[in-house]
Amino acid sequence: MALKITSKIVDYAVVKPDEPAKLAEVAAPAEQLEEMHEKLKRPEFLEGSTYKIKTPTSEHAIYVTINDVILNHGSDHEIRRPFEIFINSKNMEHYQWISALTLIISAVFRKGGDCTFLVEELRSVFDPKGGYMKRGGRWMPSLVAEIGDVLEQHLTRIGMMTNEMDEHQRAYLEQKRAEFVSLKPQGQVDSDCDDSTESYPPGAQMCGKCHTQAAVQMDGCMTCLNCGESKCG
Repeated sequence: MALKITSKIVDYAVVKPDEPAKLAEVAAPAEQLEEMHEKLKRPEFLEGSTYKIKTPTSEHAIYVTINDVILNHGSDHEIRRPFEIFINSKNMEHYQWISALTLIISAVFRKGGDCTFLVEELRSVFDPKGGYMKRGGRWMPSLVAEIGDVLEQHLTRIGMMTNEMDEHQRAYLEQKRAEFVSLKPQGQVDSDCDDSTESYPPGAQMCGKCHTQAAVQMDGCMTCLNCGESKCG
């Protein structure tokens, strides 16, 4: 078949008899990387992690299991992506909507692409009966929001999300926490301390951003010792 050359020839090379195979290898498309998509079949074995949620509003704990699929296994492009989620509990009160939620989230996982948006979507759900305070002084607006927290933990573990603060910011907040505690008399600190507030200073207020009771008055403005939110910027 004749080919018509429509552009100017700027270079040329003579092909030797033993080189056509090499040229064919170069011209052939590179090995296609395996990506997450809805037609990907479920492997026989999946690695997963189980997280426990214990709320003060229920006698029974809730267990969230997220299974991951390994794509491009053994290559330089190996990645781990969530494939499915299961939520179980002895408490059957929320069985209907929890079953629906697991099906929807699993479908989003298998669709591929960025699924990190699910974290904020779940966190934005508020219970009309009111939220609850977790151990450590963290307020949860709903059980769905805490499932969003669990999802963030898992996506961070497998590398799909990163913590907002680096080690320098964490070190700065630890320093500010120590300074705040040192300003209060030791006796008052001991009397105010409670196991439910973990390591946050007693008397800390609720942070409007991360809903943790960790905001203290420092340098003339409220600063959260958990997420770094500050009214002074």
